[in-house]
Amino acid sequence: MIVRPATADDAVQIAYIYNHYIATSHATFELEPIDAVEMLGRLKAAWADDYPFLVFDAAGYLGGYAFGESFLSGAAFGGSINTAVYVRPGKDGMGIGTALYGHLLSEVRQRKFESAVAAISLPNDACVHLHEKCGFEKAAHLRNVARKFDRCFDVGYWQLLIEP
Repeated sequence: MIVRPATADDAVQIAYIYNHYIATSHATFELEPIDAVEMLGRLKAAWADDYPFLVFDAAGYLGGYAFGESFLSGAAFGGSINTAVYVRPGKDGMGIGTALYGHLLSEVRQRKFESAVAAISLPNDACVHLHEKCGFEKAAHLRNVARKFDRCFDVGYWQLLIEP
């Protein structure tokens, strides 16, 4: 089992993992499933902008993935990166998220970002625990800003200041 950069061949499994969260949880606020072509486009966009996109390769299947993307548009925000991790359904609690985040944050440091930010839909104790375990601290809490499954959700922002 290794963490490695995602390849085009991973798009199908990454879409599978993400679609699980779209359909069953408020971990993402996308409402419609995406196909491998759409996921490949997202991978290519990350690569073009030099954002990390990593997978946990468990010898035959992906145990999860992690990526960074623009935090906010505008050149002034270029020192910050939005980060996220998704673990394959049924594989949570096995250390996959922690392994992915460790490698992702190493990539973030190598790319000289000053701040990593994670938006977490609340409630989500497991995700909060993962981020705090990786050094993130709660920076903001917005109430009732997202709607999914006919319900309003809060979104919290956790931040990790990257030491130079």
